[in-house]
Amino acid sequence: MSYIEESLSRGEEIHQVFERHWMIGLVISLHFLLAILTIGIWLIPAIYIWLKWKKTEQAVTNKRVIHKHGIISRTSDEMRLKSIESIVISQGIMGRILGYGTVTISGRGQGHLELKWMKAPLNVKKEIENAEYENRESGIA
Repeated sequence: MSYIEESLSRGEEIHQVFERHWMIGLVISLHFLLAILTIGIWLIPAIYIWLKWKKTEQAVTNKRVIHKHGIISRTSDEMRLKSIESIVISQGIMGRILGYGTVTISGRGQGHLELKWMKAPLNVKKEIENAEYENRESGIA
């Protein structure tokens, strides 16, 4: 069971689980190739990067946006939907061409939440806004 599923409160449902772009898999593969080329010297950093990617979860529920990361220790950045003030998409040239980017969510008194290497960042933004709208319409706190 994932962290997000375990952390759901009463009446909370997962609206959308966000996937990272396939480019992150390419970066990880290049690290493992580097480990082979360096006769295993780069193997520990490659495993660390792979584990870091595997242990990251990102989703929006009907109450909040969640970004959990960490291998041994765990950090969970969460923002209630009703606290969101803005959602900003950042994409470089390659991000625009290949369809990935960073989604930054700013909120009242909570700073910001960054979701990096997001597949189809505009769709991520839309899903968060849809969950926020449905939350407001249904009166969920």
